[in-house]
Amino acid sequence: MRIQDQLGRTIELKETPVRIISLVPSQTELLVDLGLEKFIVGITHYCVHPTYLKQIKISVGGTKKVNLRKVKELQPDIILCNKEENTKEMVEDLEKIAPVHVSDVANIEDAYRLMKDYGSIFKCEELASTIVKSIQKKAQKLKEIVVNSTEKRVAYFIWNKPLMVAGTGTFIDEMLSLNKFKNVFSAERYPQANLEELKDLDIEICLLSSEPFPFKEEHKFQFQNVSKEAKIVDGEYFSWYGSRLLEAMDYFKQFHS
Repeated sequence: MRIQDQLGRTIELKETPVRIISLVPSQTELLVDLGLEKFIVGITHYCVHPTYLKQIKISVGGTKKVNLRKVKELQPDIILCNKEENTKEMVEDLEKIAPVHVSDVANIEDAYRLMKDYGSIFKCEELASTIVKSIQKKAQKLKEIVVNSTEKRVAYFIWNKPLMVAGTGTFIDEMLSLNKFKNVFSAERYPQANLEELKDLDIEICLLSSEPFPFKEEHKFQFQNVSKEAKIVDGEYFSWYGSRLLEAMDYFKQFHS
């Protein structure tokens, strides 16, 4: 079987993969929701959904560095990676062990395509299609709510010391647009920021993500002179592009009540 990943690379598979290593948390959760849990043999330390998975599956490392010996011992039929989450060097090393599928998700259409691709690769097309249609239906309902909302200028923070934000071309930026949030950072994907610069950007809301840096209530004071409001948000709903989007569409409604 010949397939293409989201980087346009052609991958050869002898048959439907039954031993899967997933090195991306959101994609691991998607696999479970596609009914493929029993075929997952390896995950990362950060694959936290479903919560019990780390107790029954072998961790091969993080998203930036894995134990290649462990990966090899698990004899995977396929390894699932992501252009942003994993490194090019990692992918090159993993390709010496098994076929590697690399996702590249910058918008919601890319997310839908990935789900359908997994449906095709793992022979669960009907369930993948059902998940996509369910997300699309919820997204449409959200759009109907958002259309009456006033656009707000926001900055979405992903890291502290140094301050880093999500900019243009990211999936987070796509989710901001879906919610009628105008991202004040549009020149780079993940630029650094400083408090003095922020004061001049006319920011209405500073969105402080729960991941990768775990912003908490006590961090809000840093932004009191920067914007009208600082709000802690669940980063998984803004950055996880798998089946978690089903919950994300409901989560986003709170911003428009």
